[in-house]
Amino acid sequence: MSQALTVARPYARAAFATARDEGNFAAWSQALGFAAHAAADPRVAALLPNPQLLPEVAVSLLAPDGASEAFTRFLGVLADARRLPQLPEIAGLFEELRAEAEHVVKAKVTSATALPAGELDVIKAALKKRFGREVEVETAVDASLIGGAVIDAGSVVIDGSLKGKLARLQSALTH
Repeated sequence: MSQALTVARPYARAAFATARDEGNFAAWSQALGFAAHAAADPRVAALLPNPQLLPEVAVSLLAPDGASEAFTRFLGVLADARRLPQLPEIAGLFEELRAEAEHVVKAKVTSATALPAGELDVIKAALKKRFGREVEVETAVDASLIGGAVIDAGSVVIDGSLKGKLARLQSALTH
């Protein structure tokens, strides 16, 4: 496990516990996503480690408009501990905890061309049957796949792309 994830894990758990207690996973996801996106911006990322950056200024920079007082306090704790650069990892771990609590599998379907809604529905139904959980699907297009699709559902990756099949064929022929 990377150092960044080791550092981020307790903060993600604390954010998750607070969001659970408030019964507001969606608002926390949105706020953490905004703050993580801002913290990952190269211009902001260069500012965050600066010891001259006051914690309250950093919080005002990263907190979305309308963020709850609890979320703003959470950012303040991160700022005081100089952990704001870990926001992307914290947000990612928070989303994993949320998906587990809500019994949702998040899957990314990358295809050579945009998939028609009907095909996406078939993939989603198959994944729901396989995992026995609700499935949230994110889509992406990667023309280098040539054809087919790659489905990444966390610990399960299904490579049905033509590029992947060609690579497996080439490997089989060279061994």
